[in-house]
Amino acid sequence: MTAAARIEFREHPGWGRGFLTLAGALGLLVLGGLGGAHVMESEGHWVTGMSNRIVWGTPHVFAVFLIVAASGALNVASISSVFGRELYKPLARLSGVLAVSLLAGGLAVLVLDLGRPDRLIVAMTVYNFKSIFAWNIFLYTGFFAVVIVYLWMMMEKRMNRFSKPVGTFAFLWRLVLTTGTGSIFGFLVARQAYDTAVMAPMFIAMSLAFGHAIFLLVVMAASAGTGRPLGDEVVRRLKNLLGIFLAATLYFVAVQHLTNLYIAERQGVERFLLAEGGIYTWLFWVGHVGIGCLVPIALVFAPATASSRGAAGLAAVLAVVGGIAQIYVIIIGGQAYPLVLVPGMEAAGSVLDAGIAPYVPSVYEIALGLGGVGLALLLATIAIKVLPVLPESLADVPAK
Repeated sequence: MTAAARIEFREHPGWGRGFLTLAGALGLLVLGGLGGAHVMESEGHWVTGMSNRIVWGTPHVFAVFLIVAASGALNVASISSVFGRELYKPLARLSGVLAVSLLAGGLAVLVLDLGRPDRLIVAMTVYNFKSIFAWNIFLYTGFFAVVIVYLWMMMEKRMNRFSKPVGTFAFLWRLVLTTGTGSIFGFLVARQAYDTAVMAPMFIAMSLAFGHAIFLLVVMAASAGTGRPLGDEVVRRLKNLLGIFLAATLYFVAVQHLTNLYIAERQGVERFLLAEGGIYTWLFWVGHVGIGCLVPIALVFAPATASSRGAAGLAAVLAVVGGIAQIYVIIIGGQAYPLVLVPGMEAAGSVLDAGIAPYVPSVYEIALGLGGVGLALLLATIAIKVLPVLPESLADVPAK
């Protein structure tokens, strides 16, 4: 079974009640996020759960998740153009649009959470190249440019012959982008939970899984919402890929923790995250490992559920939930553990290394994070509505 050989793309006609309801609901999420950002900007961060110890809160969890997922959402386009898999070609445009939308949502949260968004131009024009953050400015803006050009190559017939070289460049750029995001934590020597080179490949694996899970959900929802048939073979391939990406994520997460357990000075933070960290331990084992990886892998590969479209959708939802839990543990849990003020020396203080730092996210932080998700999905929804990014049919056709 293969996908249709002749691909006809078209935008979604009309302004039906379903589209307006979805756009309205996502718009409310965006407004809620702007409201939360306004309160934090006006009142200061004392209205949040953040402190001098927890300086990256829940908005950063959503921002990093969306940025990482943006890279993974480009999986299908890369598989189509770079590796020549024709089955995925009808979905390549949607893959690019979703990648750009997710990155826009993540960066919007990041800019609003950092405060003084009016000074963004300073961050974009004054660079300290000893900081990984300065390099990420280029990686994020470059990703927008590369994927938009890639979409142009795919959507303009005269430029189709350049799709493969541009797609190959986009594939390499997304690997570098996710490496840069993982290196934010990998290069952060002050935190024992970070400061390891394996963060970069682990973030690449997570991006493949998280972005692919969101892509699978968007494909299923868009096909159902626009009344376009979706073949079982397409769903089977996509959900099998999801299972493989989740297994790869689980492998790199295991390598990261085993590496830290081998280093004597990091056994304390590992004991905190894996056994004694309360909410962080629960989120890691139950949220990420159990709900986010093992259960979805079982759903997509177990004979009893392998052919179920509902099980594939549920696996994707659980992968997203588990992904957010994993990012929460990395960002919040890594900061909650006390700092080692002078590595290798006996030193004590009263602020930065005084026990486990408490953190409870405020409603404003959650609203801002969900606002970023709403913005990403709203942009993708509008793109599907006004641009020919979705094929008329993804139904299976018998192989000749």
